[in-house]
Amino acid sequence: MNKKVIIPLVVVILALLGGLAWLYFSLQEQKQVNQDMQELAALDKQEMENEYERFALQYSEMKTQINNDSIIAQLTQEQMKTQQLLQELKQVKASDAREIARLKKELATVRAVLRDYVMQIDSLNRLNENLKAENTRVNAELEQRTAQVAGLSHEKASLSEKVAIAAQLDATNISLVMENDRGKNVKKLKDCTRLKTSFTISKNVTASNGNRTIYVRIQNPGGNTLKGGGSFGYENRTLDCSGKKTIEYTGEETPVTVYWNMTQPLEAGDYRVSIFADGNMIGSRTFSFK
Repeated sequence: MNKKVIIPLVVVILALLGGLAWLYFSLQEQKQVNQDMQELAALDKQEMENEYERFALQYSEMKTQINNDSIIAQLTQEQMKTQQLLQELKQVKASDAREIARLKKELATVRAVLRDYVMQIDSLNRLNENLKAENTRVNAELEQRTAQVAGLSHEKASLSEKVAIAAQLDATNISLVMENDRGKNVKKLKDCTRLKTSFTISKNVTASNGNRTIYVRIQNPGGNTLKGGGSFGYENRTLDCSGKKTIEYTGEETPVTVYWNMTQPLEAGDYRVSIFADGNMIGSRTFSFK
């Protein structure tokens, strides 16, 4: 065969082989990224299931602490609703973002309702504080009253734990946008020089007022944290964060903005934003950049 035909043919074949090799490695890399994202979604789903189960258990505990039939009936109804949502969550796939988002919104509603009942029961328990005064007046029943006080202290500790859960902050309206050097929003990754995370700390009358340090953690499509904000403690671990900000919380809605200045190239895909405060994850959301 003529060399003028063979040489171009060889070049074409080598180019095709090179293209196939590149396509294979690209598919493998995307497969790994998808697997990492599925694992993150599964962890988030498991955390939601744990919260639903904990809230359902707390309704059972609260029903044993009161003698008001009307409130017990309301608690039973809310407990059944919580258990139903838990069953729905268990049947939903972690990859079903729409249903996960809906059930996460329902979880916030369940937490708010639970918080209201904790406050009601706390008010009822305060009406029984006169028992302590009676204990100090009746010395003849000191041993019996001491046992009663010990029981009340145990119930108070359990209720205090529930109040702590009700006082947990919530981050809502989470957004993540790309900006350039002039602080203008951009749509292309190549024009981005920093990421702007904005959200609102919801109103919470049960939370204590004072300074709070809010930590923002941004994970890229590969699941790696965009570092730059130091680290913080969460569930007996030390996590890297992308940025942090100390705010003065007064119990009212508080807007917060945290920036991450680009220190590494960004890649197209899904970015997960998680907000932490007081050792709790108070909000999260995923964004896609092209």
